[in-house]
Amino acid sequence: MHEATPGRCHWAAVGDATMQAYHDTEWGIPEHSDGKLFEMLTLEGAQAGLSWRTVLMRRDAYREAYHGFDIPRVATMTDTALEHLLTGSGLIRNRLKIYSVRENARVALTIDSLDAYLWSLVPGAPLANRWIDPSQVPATTPTSDRMSKTLRKKGFRFVGSTICYAFMQATGMVDDHLTSCHCYKEPQNA
Repeated sequence: MHEATPGRCHWAAVGDATMQAYHDTEWGIPEHSDGKLFEMLTLEGAQAGLSWRTVLMRRDAYREAYHGFDIPRVATMTDTALEHLLTGSGLIRNRLKIYSVRENARVALTIDSLDAYLWSLVPGAPLANRWIDPSQVPATTPTSDRMSKTLRKKGFRFVGSTICYAFMQATGMVDDHLTSCHCYKEPQNA
């Protein structure tokens, strides 16, 4: 485990400019764009079993491969197009993960608003935690368990509870910045 640099969460405090920029400008900020939510659900699913840095460094390749995460376009991708992504596309070459993106896009098309649907799975406003130490930050919660179960029932794939909790953190449904982090905001209901 890396020691946290004062002013930044431990996972982004290791001198990696890409991770620091992601932490400072995206992670934990409430997201409401259907396309961006779909992107983050895809990337969190791709990350399963790997480091976030591995996926983040490939984000541009994912954006190109999946048409900027345009949900209708992704939903109509052919098997041939998906198979092509398994060869030198810059993506993580896992057939199940690559095909799951199209399946998730098809499910997303059955929902009027991905934003409204996903945010309905968390208790209203973003949950702001007060973690002092990285060891306090959970990998799953009862809310991520419920989200995972609900999404799986709807037909989404690569949405286990750990993936859902990371998705919730990334999209600001939960704010897990450590209290020592410059991005930490005191909860308004404190």
